Amino acid sequence: MNAPAPRPLDSDADALAARIRELARDAGFQRMGISGIELGEDEAHLRSWLAEGLYGTMEWMARHGDRRARPAELVPGTLRVISVGLDYGPGDHDDSWRTLADGSRAYVARYALGRDYHKLMRNRLQKLADRIAGLVGPFGHRVFVDSAPVLERALARNAGLGWIGKHTCLIDRDGGSWFFLGEIYIDLPLPVDPPATAHCGTCTRCIDICPTGAIVAPQRLDARRCISYLTIEHDGPIPEPLRAPIGNRIFGCDDCQLVCPWNKFARRHDEPDFRVRNNLDTATLAELFAWTEEEFLQRTEGSAIRRSGHRRWLRNIAVALGNAPTTPETLGALRSREHSGDALVDEHVGWALRRHGM
Repeated sequence: MNAPAPRPLDSDADALAARIRELARDAGFQRMGISGIELGEDEAHLRSWLAEGLYGTMEWMARHGDRRARPAELVPGTLRVISVGLDYGPGDHDDSWRTLADGSRAYVARYALGRDYHKLMRNRLQKLADRIAGLVGPFGHRVFVDSAPVLERALARNAGLGWIGKHTCLIDRDGGSWFFLGEIYIDLPLPVDPPATAHCGTCTRCIDICPTGAIVAPQRLDARRCISYLTIEHDGPIPEPLRAPIGNRIFGCDDCQLVCPWNKFARRHDEPDFRVRNNLDTATLAELFAWTEEEFLQRTEGSAIRRSGHRRWLRNIAVALGNAPTTPETLGALRSREHSGDALVDEHVGWALRRHGM
């Protein structure tokens, strides 16, 4: 926070909130809402989830559990939270399904096909905060984009941006779920927006389609089975029973969003930073498996994929190659790294070759 304590607004609060909404649109956000900081029910849900150990090896989730649900403890003086949404929708879901159906091609979660969204959103949020300061003078605030223990989906729901679906993603009835979230914690007593209401009804498509059965109940995700966790966050060997269901997904998974009926309302937003890089929407597994570490680092500069590191990248692709059609290209790719010298990679390559009877 830039100021230690809240102060009364000098201007009409409703008019100020409306002006901030205009500034958010000018900053490039398609959604914006204001919420309070009460998250009691969500804190109880989080505590239960943590108590069951469903967070896997993401120890930071447990370490900062309560602070996630208590904005004023994370940033003293916080009275309200401005939540924003930035669309990144892929447009044509058929392209995604075609890639998933082609075992020789690599599937990368749609959010990771272009540049990493964190820096772009953070810069825009800070500019928005600066514009607000231009209206009210210096005020206490702090910007977040996946950068601290924040219950962003609960806050966004309370700000009216959408409801938390059964797959745990936020869904806007007018725009689906293909959007990023960011927040500004503020010490201004602005009027809050009405929270979003849920509209999943009896639909269970996201639960039913999950390849590894990671959605164990509505709004209950077992991260230890989630393909996004296994291919991005998890550092060790992927459990063998989960390797075949991963298919050709090498970084993240979108199945639960692709199948969601509300995403027929998703709008394509052509943000230049989110355009596909390195032909990741059409690349074959063999092509990507051939990347050296130097090439990986060069090609993933500014990309969310960089966080996986080269050895996990190879581990993930080895699993996908084990699930790919048995072709000379597949076998040649696997044999090229059969004795890489990295135990993690070698184990998964060996598993993949055994899948092909080698």
